[in-house]
Amino acid sequence: MNEKIFKILAGIFFIIILVSFFWPSERSEKRYDVNVQTMIYGGDGLDLATIGSLLKKAENAGELERLLNDSKTGINNLDLNEDGKVDYIKVTEYGNEQAKGFSLTVEPVAGETQEVATIEIEKSGNDQASVEVKGNEQIYGQNHYHRSSFGMTDMLFMYWLFRPHPFYMSPYGYGHYPGGYRSHGAVSQANYQQRTAGQRDLKSASSSTMKGKATSPNANKSAAKGIKTPLKKPSSSQKSFQKRNPSKQVTKSAFGRSSKSRPSRPSVRRSSGFGRSGGRFGGK
Repeated sequence: MNEKIFKILAGIFFIIILVSFFWPSERSEKRYDVNVQTMIYGGDGLDLATIGSLLKKAENAGELERLLNDSKTGINNLDLNEDGKVDYIKVTEYGNEQAKGFSLTVEPVAGETQEVATIEIEKSGNDQASVEVKGNEQIYGQNHYHRSSFGMTDMLFMYWLFRPHPFYMSPYGYGHYPGGYRSHGAVSQANYQQRTAGQRDLKSASSSTMKGKATSPNANKSAAKGIKTPLKKPSSSQKSFQKRNPSKQVTKSAFGRSSKSRPSRPSVRRSSGFGRSGGRFGGK
């Protein structure tokens, strides 16, 4: 009798094990996929480490502006107003006897000017020059520098830069561009990083080493309107504008339910939104 009962119990136990193995509970089937949105900031559309490659090609300030906005260089991918088109970068020259500089600005909407970065060049010997590019704090955050040292023969316009000449001020602006210039559509951040990877010849730094500092004429110019893309350190007026005119980027994580029995790793989705600039045009 005891042996018969033991066999019955053993059979029931075996059946329970089989059911548990081949018929997982509803709770074990459910999982949540977390899609993390990667934030793309405004400054991601202009990699300051690539500026040095343009300084080696430009013959003067007008040529520097042309190269910045030429789709063939692929360096300018700014789209601060998120209209799907690359913002035109204007160049304004400034300086003193020791240091020469260029202020890079954009106009996200008519009547608004935003300084994006400055380039300063200082002689460090008879045949050497120090180059320092500083990103605007609103766009790039605090202490965002890139620098290097170039030989005079590496930079075609060094001899022009340090001899007497009138400072260059871009005559162009919002809706008014050089002949031959054409705006271009957006490219993804991944494509932008890929096409500029071989052009980064400046090293990042957290402070300035320039001795003969010059003041940019656009140092205090920031656009209160027009900038929709996220900024690292926006002004109060920029925050107010962006609150009323939010970025196209989705900033909240998305949660989806799946019926797979095993959890998967979170997926990462990047949004695109930076345009390609282009067209060759005169500016010498």
